[in-house]
Amino acid sequence: MPPTASAMDFFQLFVPDNVLKNMVVQTNMYAKKYQERFGRDDAWMDVTLTEMKAFLGYVISTSIHHCESVLSIWSSGFYSNKSIALIMTQPRFEKILKYFHIVAFRSSQTTHGLYKIQPFLDSLQYSFDAAFRPSQTQVLHEPLIDEDPVFIATCTERELRKRKKRKFSLWVRQCSSTGFICQIYVHLKEGGADGLEALKNKPQLHSMVAKSLCQNASGKNYIIFTGPSITSLNLFEEFEKQEIYCCGLLSSRKSDCTGLPPSMLHNPDAPQSRGQYRIKMKGNMSLICWYNKGHFRFLTNAYSPVQQGVIIKRKSGEIPCPLAVEAFAAHLSYICKYDDKYSKYFISHKPNKTWQQVFWFTISIAINNAYILYKMSDAYHVKSARTWLRVQGEDWVHPE
Repeated sequence: MPPTASAMDFFQLFVPDNVLKNMVVQTNMYAKKYQERFGRDDAWMDVTLTEMKAFLGYVISTSIHHCESVLSIWSSGFYSNKSIALIMTQPRFEKILKYFHIVAFRSSQTTHGLYKIQPFLDSLQYSFDAAFRPSQTQVLHEPLIDEDPVFIATCTERELRKRKKRKFSLWVRQCSSTGFICQIYVHLKEGGADGLEALKNKPQLHSMVAKSLCQNASGKNYIIFTGPSITSLNLFEEFEKQEIYCCGLLSSRKSDCTGLPPSMLHNPDAPQSRGQYRIKMKGNMSLICWYNKGHFRFLTNAYSPVQQGVIIKRKSGEIPCPLAVEAFAAHLSYICKYDDKYSKYFISHKPNKTWQQVFWFTISIAINNAYILYKMSDAYHVKSARTWLRVQGEDWVHPE
């Protein structure tokens, strides 16, 4: 991207005009189909590309202001915004919201429940792959998503009864050096229409999620960090054949422990000191049981068990551990910081339709990814330098 690029240019790497134009076409098609079935809507006019951008901008603005309803923009209350309220009237916004669609018609060949948004998800994934090459270390996890609106106290009892819980879970593969989300996987929960409700066994489901998230990782020597629900010997061995290496935390309650030595899954009778650990190996795979006010078990084929590391605690100082434990803690703590920072800016709009919920969550991810690339770019540093020079100049003009 050139040094003159704006933050919006980076966002449009992921949501370009051709994608927005398709939203315009599909929304207008759906409005026509809806009116043919339920009667003419005299207040409706076909939406334009400019209006579609403004419509998306209004909903995105809820991530900055944390208002529960985008309609607050036109109100006279605390979350009103007179400067942007003039761009489009509230009735016009509500009409576009009523008819907004990514896919207006269901194909006869469509069987899965995400057909209304799948083309957008495919386009987004392609643009993520094209725009960014992640670091060697990555994490598979579920990003933080608020189940309820931020200001639930403003809801009436009737609104609370109408609100539905999310019917999907969102999994990501995320670069642990930058926070850039490389890949997204949406799983419809039980009762969804994609047939995944038949998988009652959670380890089996999480293994399938992990494989889907690593489709584009084969042969690249990536190191993937995983939580207890994904970590398993069978999955790690399968990934190793694809030149994908792993480091994961194990839990006897959440993990698939098939093939692991039972002696390492039980706590020893003798008292342990902090930093003490035991190791068992099978080929390149190491099972590490490390003690730090409790027993923690790690499975890895990415780090040698004989390499030493340390965990630094504010009060306790340095606690010795294998390098795999240090690496796991460092990369997972980075992702936790990312979640704490960026999840605050997820779009607050909470529609009832599942495909719309998925759409706004993935738009939020695209915004965060765009910001990450923008901050690493020459364009950001050029703008920062200009701002600094302007501020210095103002200081000279207006000495304090």
